[in-house]
Amino acid sequence: MPLEKLEGVELPAAADMHVHLRENEMMELVTPMIRRGGVNTVFVMPNLVPPVTTVAHCLAYKKQLQELAPDVTFLMSLYLHPHISPATVKEAKQAGITGIKSYPHGVTTHSDHGVMSYEQFYPVFEEMERQDMVLNLHGELPPSQGQDITVLNAEESFLPTLKDLHRRFPKLRIILEHCTSAAAIQAVKDCGPTVAATITAHHPFLIVDDWAGDPHCFCKPVAKLPSDRRAILKTLISGDPKFFFGTDSAPHPAHTKRADRFAAGVFTQPHAVGYVVDALEQGIETGVLAEEDVTKEKLQGFLSGAETHLLNLTETCEPPKVLQCKFGGSRFLPPDLVVVVVVFVVETNAPKLELDLVLELTLELLLLPIELKLV
Repeated sequence: MPLEKLEGVELPAAADMHVHLRENEMMELVTPMIRRGGVNTVFVMPNLVPPVTTVAHCLAYKKQLQELAPDVTFLMSLYLHPHISPATVKEAKQAGITGIKSYPHGVTTHSDHGVMSYEQFYPVFEEMERQDMVLNLHGELPPSQGQDITVLNAEESFLPTLKDLHRRFPKLRIILEHCTSAAAIQAVKDCGPTVAATITAHHPFLIVDDWAGDPHCFCKPVAKLPSDRRAILKTLISGDPKFFFGTDSAPHPAHTKRADRFAAGVFTQPHAVGYVVDALEQGIETGVLAEEDVTKEKLQGFLSGAETHLLNLTETCEPPKVLQCKFGGSRFLPPDLVVVVVVFVVETNAPKLELDLVLELTLELLLLPIELKLV
């Protein structure tokens, strides 16, 4: 095992700066899984139905989540929408809401109310600057008539918009979420210190061939070329504080991932930290990374250090063991046996990982066919 030096090391619980916890039965199912993934702080996305556009809705949602996982810190966000005004920003700041999330119209799950043009929101961004709130960007351009935009270049096509927003609002803290391309990583590096980015748990593994052949690997933005995956891996462990952990864990009922137009999203929450460790190990095995590149300090910085600096969070003193993960015989659970598809089958050296859990989403109880090998 290339990363034997990490066996038994203790790290603070991770902060996951991009999660989808949904609502109703799905929320009740996935929210208690946060701690199982080595995480105790999450930045919650607001793309519910209807979207979270008011402070009252946001606080009510947070209360539901907190009741399901009282030992997790939930950082909340509003959905950028014409109903959001500078007054809303002030109210949100006073209520302890962390940020506002922008979805381009129609590019991903529940983005039907998303942004068509940013100009109408300039007064909102000015107030966010004054209130020191975070603007979270889903960084893709939607397809439009007369433009050669596809899922493969939608992120890169958005980068001029990122740079323009940063130029207009240089003190506004911006997070470009789920970077999937070398171009996006470079754009964030080129911006000033108020611009940062998240890297997911699954993009360090995936390329276009994976999601083109398997809907359970399909998400937005899509995974791209091997060169992009290499850039993601190297950035993940570079120690650059502009880049930190945000799984974009996005659960869906299995039937929506097997439909004619399958839903965008990869569910990774129960094994979040373990996937990062396994990605690094695979990076070493394939020669993308050198073993000396991977240190406890850099791993901790990615998982829980940089984001505490950017978002002014209080660092946790909890020291969970790092989960050493290896792929099982198949990446995916048999899709006709489960309701919510967990992306990777793993082993772990954790003394007890509650992964042989029962998923209850409909009235059925379905046991996950995962064999845990404790070492």
